[in-house]
Amino acid sequence: MTIEKSASDGGKAHGSDAGESKVTIYTALAANLAIAVSKFVAAAMTGSSSMLTEGVHSVVDSLNQLLLLYGTARAKRPADREHPFGYGRELYFWSFVVALLIFAVGAGVSLYEGYIHFVTPTPLEDPLVNYIVLGVAFVLEGTSAVVALRQFARAKGDTGWWQAVRDSKDPAGFTILFEDTAALVGLMIAAVGVWASHQFGDPRLDGIASMAIGVLLGTVSALLARESKALLIGERADPAVIEQVRTIIAAQPAIEAVNHVRTLHTAPDKVFVAISADFRDDVTMGEGEKMIEQLEAALKDALPMLSSIYIRPESKEDAVKTPF
Repeated sequence: MTIEKSASDGGKAHGSDAGESKVTIYTALAANLAIAVSKFVAAAMTGSSSMLTEGVHSVVDSLNQLLLLYGTARAKRPADREHPFGYGRELYFWSFVVALLIFAVGAGVSLYEGYIHFVTPTPLEDPLVNYIVLGVAFVLEGTSAVVALRQFARAKGDTGWWQAVRDSKDPAGFTILFEDTAALVGLMIAAVGVWASHQFGDPRLDGIASMAIGVLLGTVSALLARESKALLIGERADPAVIEQVRTIIAAQPAIEAVNHVRTLHTAPDKVFVAISADFRDDVTMGEGEKMIEQLEAALKDALPMLSSIYIRPESKEDAVKTPF
């Protein structure tokens, strides 16, 4: 028997998760736009290199959040003839662009400005303005970070933080989390740079702080690029999802063995699954078709994120053996 049936109607979207991701992005965007203006004003008034690079950092973060919102909107477009599995993975592309921007603009400008102020130091003015701006920025960035942390904590469940980032299929969530964390650390570095420059009378220390912020942003960019690249290439679904699919298929009495279950995320909340199963030899063509329809319905009932399901009857001997 060589029946192959498929179901490709969209699975139920995780609306609440998507909504929470947008709230996180909007919160971060509002905070960064306000902070960027205040940092540039403080940099102009005091001549601080680290404040200038922190201003650039906030502008880059704001642009990143706009790109993530754009990517999220583009990813929601329905499937069409040219893209039969939809546009969900476009969000992964824009997340990769965000990582490149953090590296090229954020880290690049910070390292350049820090180097210039180190080799040609300029005495700093009264640091009070810098401290005020840094304090306000810390409160705003902290608020944004708390929103991002709460949203990510709900999504990760009992999984460890780093493992949750590795397993996450929603780049908007962990990108904002990384950006907010980097922003808070960057603010602390800038504050130390401003304080040390005045305390020791050496404006080059402010340039060193700026370069340290550049290194921080470069590190964050590398981490985000790695995670976004993995999603862009294509990652399997959670092992628990794969095991549940295998269990549902194996429970069918007419199926002697499940040869393999292969999955691919086509969007943060949508999964393509291809199943090879060994049907009993006495199952007729008509019986097989009805059985596959029943299995598809059972799978969609248990796992709404399965947007496309392909079930291929195949003997154990003919199935391609893979370790995954």
